[in-house]
Amino acid sequence: MRVSTAVAVVVSLALPTVPLAGQTPPAIEEGRALRIGMIGAGAMGAPIGLALAEAGHQVMFSSRNPAELMELVQQAAPRGSAGYADAAAYFADVIVLAVPPSAIPQLGQDYGHLLRGKIVIDLTNPRVDRDGEITNEWLATGTGEAMAEYLPGTRFVKAFNTVAPRDFANPFRDGVRVGVPIASDDAEAAQVTAALVRDVGLDPVVVGALSRAKEFDRGTSIWETGASAQAIREALGLR
Repeated sequence: MRVSTAVAVVVSLALPTVPLAGQTPPAIEEGRALRIGMIGAGAMGAPIGLALAEAGHQVMFSSRNPAELMELVQQAAPRGSAGYADAAAYFADVIVLAVPPSAIPQLGQDYGHLLRGKIVIDLTNPRVDRDGEITNEWLATGTGEAMAEYLPGTRFVKAFNTVAPRDFANPFRDGVRVGVPIASDDAEAAQVTAALVRDVGLDPVVVGALSRAKEFDRGTSIWETGASAQAIREALGLR
């Protein structure tokens, strides 16, 4: 991926900036609007980014072909832009990793210096058929700690990995909001993430240290089940 912050500016300015409908977005009204960098703009990155823009955050979507993200930028107007991954990493206060986990080692090598000191939210779920046999090592360690090793110096958070794309369109199951477990060794980063979870219409559950992310990895009892926050607390032994 090439360095091109200019692409982000060009894509953003090429589209009309029509204010989102409704009242003042909550993140703006509450004085907590952030710059969010979405590394990956697919089935998970796109709906999360759009919801965060609607909540009042400035969102930069990124991919290898940012010119193809024009429709997303238009939907996120006036708070959307697009660029390459390095531009998103440089721009953002908070980075969301919405790419296959097999891409994260290279991201760490290429852009790790841009991510140091920033909140990085990892929503990845490894699969052997896509990511190879190393998937088993990552799951044995716990994907939160395993991915964090590739991004030293970041304020690493595991969250959103238990959520299915359909949950953004319909965040309720049986009339109760879908819950999102959050794990991090940085308490402030976990609380920032909890606010972002609420911004996308879901119910956050701060579980504890990053090592506990293993308890909600792929294949666990609460992974992609649409479990409520209360059900997650019960499953993980939280009060």
